[in-house]
Amino acid sequence: MDQTEVPVLDALARYHARGELGFTPPGHKQARGADPLVRKELGDAVFQSDVLAFGGLDDRRATDRVLERAEQLMAEAVHAAHTFFSTCGSSLSVKAAMLSVAGPHETLLIGRDAHKSVVSGLILSGVRPVWVEPQWDDGRALAHAPSPEAFEAAFADHPDARGALVTSPTPYGSCADLTRIAEVCHRRGRPLIVDEAWGAHLPFCAELPTWAMDAGADVCVTSIHKMGSGLEQGSVFHLQGDLIDPAVLGSRAGLLGTTSPSVLIYAGLDGWRRQMALHGQELLCGALRLAGTVRKEIEDIEGLHVDGLAEYVDSGLAADLDPLPVVIDLAALGITGYGAADWLRQHHRIDAHLADHRRISTQLTHADDESTTAALLAALRDLSAHAPDLRPAPRVAVPQPAELRLEQTCLPRDAYFGPYEDVARERAAGRVVAEMLTPYPPGIPAALPGERLTEPVLHYLRTGVAAGMHLPDAADPALGTVRVLREE
Repeated sequence: MDQTEVPVLDALARYHARGELGFTPPGHKQARGADPLVRKELGDAVFQSDVLAFGGLDDRRATDRVLERAEQLMAEAVHAAHTFFSTCGSSLSVKAAMLSVAGPHETLLIGRDAHKSVVSGLILSGVRPVWVEPQWDDGRALAHAPSPEAFEAAFADHPDARGALVTSPTPYGSCADLTRIAEVCHRRGRPLIVDEAWGAHLPFCAELPTWAMDAGADVCVTSIHKMGSGLEQGSVFHLQGDLIDPAVLGSRAGLLGTTSPSVLIYAGLDGWRRQMALHGQELLCGALRLAGTVRKEIEDIEGLHVDGLAEYVDSGLAADLDPLPVVIDLAALGITGYGAADWLRQHHRIDAHLADHRRISTQLTHADDESTTAALLAALRDLSAHAPDLRPAPRVAVPQPAELRLEQTCLPRDAYFGPYEDVARERAAGRVVAEMLTPYPPGIPAALPGERLTEPVLHYLRTGVAAGMHLPDAADPALGTVRVLREE
């Protein structure tokens, strides 16, 4: 196929050239009905490209196959058998993948460092999770993806499991040994789902870690808006092999997805594929060189340390590292990532991606250059100089790995939809949680529906909230109360 083609963008150009007059949604009618203030802020181009996918961009029966051809081009660009576009983010894509592998009350092996979207998929589907423990770095209080041996043991204990799901890369850039995990699954004729939301760029540069399809995964979910240049909510999921029927995967996606997809998001996906197919190696290799320089310069700033291969890649840790999420350890400064992220935004208008009890992540992509990184470095130098203003930092009581693991007493679905009550946090230990308690970002639940709460985890969350942790999914984000299953 000709990778210079952009079916969605070309169809938009034809739509505008024909001067079509729609008596259909969207109701703003090519910006004519939009509020003047909105038009001034967004510009009319946004509205003029916001057309119906079917009955606008294409006819009502998709005769021109616009979306189909765009998806085929994407599949060819990354050497997948099938590609599906999603305008509802990877949160939808990963749910569709899960539902294609396991149904209600069937078992799925899942790394416990999964994103909250995976837990949402469990709640909606009634799939029974068997949690596979991450590989923990005790000293840094950081989780890496589970090992192949951990999945091997989980299959041995649960031979009825329909497949496995692993997250790689993590939001910190650490990567699983996907090739060996895929082999573990395929020896049993079971598919591997990879939540590769942070790895959309991986297929397009040989210097980056191996991406999921090349490693043998059956389904791979990627967020184009994270490390690519698509619009927010732009996601694709890729399929290969014969363990999952593409018609089933498409049907499951249709079950969850919107019937009013955004052509703007489709156009972003289509254009990003063309950009990467034609220029990805050059752009991403340039980003890697820039990241290498930035990492060295941050390392020279007093009190800052950049996590790298030496910290993440070893036996019992990660198998590889994507260096573009530049993760900065602040432990030597004696401040929290929460405080540092807030200070950088307030004083330098710099937004860090991720913050935890001792780190921030300053994500770089092919869109960065010396001007953006110079601003980042200047802000980080100023942060170091003003660290005394952020001390003493609130202490976050991070439990040991064994204390973080909670007993799963019932299906997440049953706990989430069961009878509940809100109890004071001081009385929540020993109770079964009926909500997700999710520090965000990165969005990995510390406690999820059906797990029995313990005092160490509650103390971690309480001290985290006091230090600046955000718990957006909790009924009470301040954690004065916790939603738990009502006891008979």
